[in-house]
Amino acid sequence: MRTVRNGRTAGTAAGALLAVAVLVGCGAGGGSPGPGGPSAGATSGATAGTPASPGRPAPSASPSPDPAAERLVTVTRTGGFAGRTVVLTVRGDGSWTRTAGTARPEAGQLPPSALEALRTALRAADLPRLPADATTDPPVYDGFAYTFVYEGSTVSSDQGSLTPGLERVVAALPGF
Repeated sequence: MRTVRNGRTAGTAAGALLAVAVLVGCGAGGGSPGPGGPSAGATSGATAGTPASPGRPAPSASPSPDPAAERLVTVTRTGGFAGRTVVLTVRGDGSWTRTAGTARPEAGQLPPSALEALRTALRAADLPRLPADATTDPPVYDGFAYTFVYEGSTVSSDQGSLTPGLERVVAALPGF
């Protein structure tokens, strides 16, 4: 290759120019589209790979989630003599799923009174005000460790450090 000033090769200079051209052409600044607006035929909010039809709105990316089917709480219990991990998720409608290792998941439905008792225990436990991680010293060997995920809060605690509120949450859950 032919050498350009300062010891750079013509190939290096061409590569740099190509990179600048690609960045400028793609609008690397992330700004709004130019005066012509979005590319022809595209409709604001169109899903990738879905052509927009004139006079019809583009389909939404995902349907609105059903609030009753959303997760209410997820509790993970690890440890014990066997060292197993069990994950229990209860949804807002009272349906629950429990998985343990590679075993087939179990599912069920809380009766309305049990679901209300769980909701009451979760509110009373006040997870946002609890420390994110609580352990006893010395640790409880062969004891359980729990992680609770509820309304954006995650609290981890070993068996010996469960607050009375968290103990009520565990008692209100479908059996581990």
